[in-house]
Amino acid sequence: MDTQQVLHMNDGNGETSYANNSKFQKKVMVIAKPILEESIKRLYSVTPHPCCLKVADLGCSSGPNTLQVIYDIINIVDITTCNLNPKLPVFQFFLNDLFGNDFNTLFQSLSQFLKIIEEKKTQKFGPCFVYAAPGTFYSRLFPNNFLHLVHSSYTLHWLSQAPKELGNKENIHLTSTSPPEMHKAYREQFQKDFKLFLKLRSQELVPGGAMFLTLLGRDKTPVMRKAWELISTTLNDMVLENLTEAIKLESFNLPLYDSTIEEAKEVIEEEGSFTLLRLESVTLDWDAHINEDINDDNNELDLNVRAEFIAKYHRAVLEPLLKAQFGEELMDQLFLRFKNKVVQWLMEVQVLELSTLIISLIKNKPCMD
Repeated sequence: MDTQQVLHMNDGNGETSYANNSKFQKKVMVIAKPILEESIKRLYSVTPHPCCLKVADLGCSSGPNTLQVIYDIINIVDITTCNLNPKLPVFQFFLNDLFGNDFNTLFQSLSQFLKIIEEKKTQKFGPCFVYAAPGTFYSRLFPNNFLHLVHSSYTLHWLSQAPKELGNKENIHLTSTSPPEMHKAYREQFQKDFKLFLKLRSQELVPGGAMFLTLLGRDKTPVMRKAWELISTTLNDMVLENLTEAIKLESFNLPLYDSTIEEAKEVIEEEGSFTLLRLESVTLDWDAHINEDINDDNNELDLNVRAEFIAKYHRAVLEPLLKAQFGEELMDQLFLRFKNKVVQWLMEVQVLELSTLIISLIKNKPCMD
């Protein structure tokens, strides 16, 4: 399977779309926003104030979170520069994702979104240009010394490819029982990809340019990878019931790695193009932000409601990959069974958690002799 051909979030605005099932990622954005604000303030303190601020959002996907990123950056720049300049700079936003991303739905909502910003910012708001920049961020996307800010939210845990020839026959990813050589193969693929990503972005950012990243992380908690284990168990059940073929499961591995703080820091320091300003880990429940649209005075939601929320956002993220491997006809049954396993697990442990890494970097300026 060519990862770049099938890796994208569920498109559109339907019940299983990423646009309607990305509240967990939104919660991460809310938590990380103060560090994004700090990064932009630092950018303005170490570089000449640009008349045109060029920003790339890498792995932008589609839906309200993408537009929220644009709004947050414009608002932070406004607050940061209000005492220096009565008028905001011209903005250029480059929205990047793989070619299968739902850019159509994203850009259909852009016109109304920009009108809302114009109304809020009134005469301070100047031209704002938004472009699609399709392609993999594991290759060059922009000219040298072009960008002022690179933003990437919850996407860098995706690898350019899954490690090959793992012999991981009954699981779609790493588990507590995976052999050491499998862990090593995934770790080395992450190190290779992340190092390349940093090198490429260092060429595209201006000296002193800022980069702000959030990605799936890992700490020592053994349940961090429980989702992959539950999906693997579900698929194994379906193999035993002759609903899918064993060879399909045996040949599939998620192209994803959840790095520790130490692993990410080691790659950043080894690559050497950036100064690390912040590297933090936050841990959230799997159903973080579920209460946003639910009126629940006691904050005690039914386990089925919690499990359905969790299953839907996993489906929004994983379905295109799983559908390409196992077939569309299996998806409804797969995620219904996954939801039921999540209910069982919640009954046993009460809390399921995911770790997120928040990284703030600044491109090193060349040494002057």
